[in-house]
Amino acid sequence: MELPDRFYMKAEFIETASGNKVSKKSVLCGSQNIVLNGKSIICNDCIVRGDLANVRIGRYCVIGARSVIRPPFKKFSKGVAFFPLHIGDHVFIDEECIINAAQIGSYVHIGKNCVIGRRCVLKECCAIGDNVYLPPETVVPPFTVITGNPGKPTGELPECTQDLMVDATKGFYQHFLPVQEVK
Repeated sequence: MELPDRFYMKAEFIETASGNKVSKKSVLCGSQNIVLNGKSIICNDCIVRGDLANVRIGRYCVIGARSVIRPPFKKFSKGVAFFPLHIGDHVFIDEECIINAAQIGSYVHIGKNCVIGRRCVLKECCAIGDNVYLPPETVVPPFTVITGNPGKPTGELPECTQDLMVDATKGFYQHFLPVQEVK
C-alpha cells in the first residue's frame, strides 16, 4: 500500500545534513545533548528534554505532533537523578504522547495519546495502542501488543514486524514533502 504524501511548509522545518527534519515550532532543550542519527522527523509542538540527560534518537524515527520526550528519573534521598534515554531505529511515536522511558527498542510503534511511565523499557518490535498508560518500570517484551489503561498485553505481532516498521517509517519519510510558500 502506497502512503499518501504529507506536505509541510519548508520555512517551518530545519533539515540537517543527515536528513533530519525538525519543526521550528518544536522545542529542543539542551540540544547539545540530543543526537538524531539521521532521516528522523520531529513534528510541530514537540518537546525533547536534552537538558535533563542525553537523548539519542535512531534513524528513520517519527515523533508526532505535540509529543514530549524526556529522560527518565529516579528519586534518591539527596535529590533526583536523570538517566539517558535511547530510542532505536524505525520508531513511530504518534501524536500527543508523553515518553519518559529508559529505552525504546527499534521497530516500535506507539499510538496516539500514550503515556509511557518513567524507566519503562520497550523491547524491539512491539506495539503500544492508542490511549495507553504504561506504569513506571514496565518492561514490554518483543512482538507484544499492549492496549488498555493501564496497558496490558493483548496480542502478538508477526515475525515480519521489523520489515513492516522499516517500510512504514521509510515510507513516511519519503512522503513527507516540502512545499514552497506562495507569495
